[in-house]
Amino acid sequence: MRVFVTGATGFIGSAVVRELLEAGHQVLGLARSDQSAKSLLAEGAQVHRGDLRDLESLRAGAAAVDAVIHTAFIHDFSNYGPAAEADRQAIETLGAALVGSDRALVISSGTLVVQSRGPLATEEDGANSNFPRKSEEAARLVASRGVRVSTVRLPPTVHGNGDHGFVPRIIHLAREKGASAYVGDGHNRWPAVHRLDAARLYRLVVEKGSREARYHAVADEGVPFREIASLIGRRLNVPVTSKSCEEAPNHFDWLAHFVGIDGPASSARTRERLGWIPVQPGLIEDLDAEHYFEIEEAASVRS
Repeated sequence: MRVFVTGATGFIGSAVVRELLEAGHQVLGLARSDQSAKSLLAEGAQVHRGDLRDLESLRAGAAAVDAVIHTAFIHDFSNYGPAAEADRQAIETLGAALVGSDRALVISSGTLVVQSRGPLATEEDGANSNFPRKSEEAARLVASRGVRVSTVRLPPTVHGNGDHGFVPRIIHLAREKGASAYVGDGHNRWPAVHRLDAARLYRLVVEKGSREARYHAVADEGVPFREIASLIGRRLNVPVTSKSCEEAPNHFDWLAHFVGIDGPASSARTRERLGWIPVQPGLIEDLDAEHYFEIEEAASVRS
């Protein structure tokens, strides 16, 4: 199968590319720079130049392959609305190129968008219509046009060597503030998955996912945030403290909204339907590895 991958050189997308190639698939990766193109060629993938806002490049890439995996997203939380709109337009454009065929489109969403009806967010729960990101709304529109679209929901923490998401930022803030913090009692839970386990799920979904199905890339159903903060405090040798909801923005800046969320999620149906079994280290084990703190120290030196 020849698969077009957006976000092909990103933290998750690069793992997806490698997973597909190792499984014997051909990969056409979206690259917006010479450096990204070189990285893809070094992996053994083919290069398609363009970016997320270049809709014609997305249309041409999708038209040239057997399936599409969309992992790209503009992670600019200070301009989240425009980033979400760019994602919506990208999904609709990719889907339009697949109308009239049985070629798969796999899009990315998040477990935090789920409007849970029980103690754990499940694959059967729909997305909260008030959440700014409209990936799943775009997927429903694409599906109504006959496209075979599936959704992979990622947890707020996709971890592993090279992570540059929430966790490294929290480590940086703990070092900068001289304390590792959590909100309230810190019992709110974050689901998590290792990037390599997530990549395997994307491959399974593009190979045998069901039309309009939602899949959860969740290995840890919910790690208490206090446990994350405590480990960071131990590794940095700084105190671990509680912050009230009013105090949280002063410590966490724009992350304050996310660190207090309680969003445990299940992947039981995903595992049952696709035989997906996470095998990589869980969040706490991985966070206790040197690479998280080496990355942070290197970033501190560069700044």
